[in-house]
Amino acid sequence: MRKTIFKKLEAQGLIANYNRLRKNLPPKLPERVFIWDESFREGIKAPTVFLTYVEQVKLAKLMDESGIAVINVGFPALSEEERRNVKRIVNETFQKTTLTASSEPTKNSVDACVECGVKEITIEAPFNQLNLQYKLKITKEQALQKIVESIEYARKRGAKVNFVLTDATRTPIEDVIQIFDQAASAGASRLCIADSAGFLRPLSMRYLVSHVRDGLPDTIRKKIAMSIHCHNDFGLATANALAAVEEGITYVHTCISGFGERAGIAPFEEVVIALELLYNVDTGIDLGKIYRLSQSAEKAFAMPIQLNKPVIGENIFTHQVEERLQETMSNPLLFDPYPPEIVGRQTQLFIGRNTQQTLIQQLLEKVGIRASPRQMDELFRYIKGPQERMDKGEAQITFYQVKKLLKELQKGYTMEEFWRLVEQITHQKPKLTETEKEPKQPETP
Repeated sequence: MRKTIFKKLEAQGLIANYNRLRKNLPPKLPERVFIWDESFREGIKAPTVFLTYVEQVKLAKLMDESGIAVINVGFPALSEEERRNVKRIVNETFQKTTLTASSEPTKNSVDACVECGVKEITIEAPFNQLNLQYKLKITKEQALQKIVESIEYARKRGAKVNFVLTDATRTPIEDVIQIFDQAASAGASRLCIADSAGFLRPLSMRYLVSHVRDGLPDTIRKKIAMSIHCHNDFGLATANALAAVEEGITYVHTCISGFGERAGIAPFEEVVIALELLYNVDTGIDLGKIYRLSQSAEKAFAMPIQLNKPVIGENIFTHQVEERLQETMSNPLLFDPYPPEIVGRQTQLFIGRNTQQTLIQQLLEKVGIRASPRQMDELFRYIKGPQERMDKGEAQITFYQVKKLLKELQKGYTMEEFWRLVEQITHQKPKLTETEKEPKQPETP
């Protein structure tokens, strides 16, 4: 259906589709892109998120049914609870998807993955001076050695290895090429460029990906798959992920609804629908299951999806009845970019306070109903009533109560709360430096 939806309109001369112009088709665009889900690794970093094992399994099964190629099921070395959950989920049966788990470049972290039965390990590490100096506190040579040794060790333990270069988009190109060359030579099967701070814009992403790919030896470039991991700090995660695909990237990291740390990462539904309908690229995803998957994730994550969220928001296929009602019903593509049925949705029409009274009267007459002026006034009062009768102040109070409840669901402590707890239990006041003190957040008005 995705291949014919716009072609018919083009053939009839009803629309122009600039996406199909030869000059606008990226020459390195792959025919197939694989979706790599990070909801259990990246998504749960959102401060209000906690998933039970049952919720994880249910979501993972839905992802499998939907055609997601790779699912990162977590970070076993993080805690005993995480290790138990990863081990249990690895023992579940999946039909289409491949499971992977994250690891630091250490033997203990790799062992934690292997002991869970994980057959594919994703080793993550940075390689720029900012991280080396302030986070890892080691030299470049030491970092390179740790990464290579951990990949070789994981391979010896029988696991397939992916390597994610974190903060790659703020790392010099020559260093990215160096670490990717060494990682591939050590046995990594996939190499991932991670825009960990959401720092790039699309043209810069294309520049980085093309220069990294062209800088790698032919033997590596031809046999190693490349992947991309884009954060959304500037609202560019989807655009940057698509820019990387335009340069030949074949694996895209996403999260359902774009959940994740800070502003999250590239939303699964946005990336998939753009690739399928705007690029005509096969993602292997059953588009009809996208909405169901997002609804299940919203419930499990206890994070509301914004009403105007592309693809899955409640309002995006909703239209207020107006004079163009008949046209809307005859061809939804007059007002929607694609038929909502493609993603398991449907067009919703509603009568609202902005619907003209004369139009309402016309609607009644078309179905054989003749209403008196008094009945029309009463009908119109009902239509306008819910908003006019609503106490807006009370609604705002309810709104902030919901926000407060979501904050209370947070599984963790702010640093200020943590040190207060330490002082309460140890009866000792912590001697904090200025940088260790957490700035107080402004109160909500």
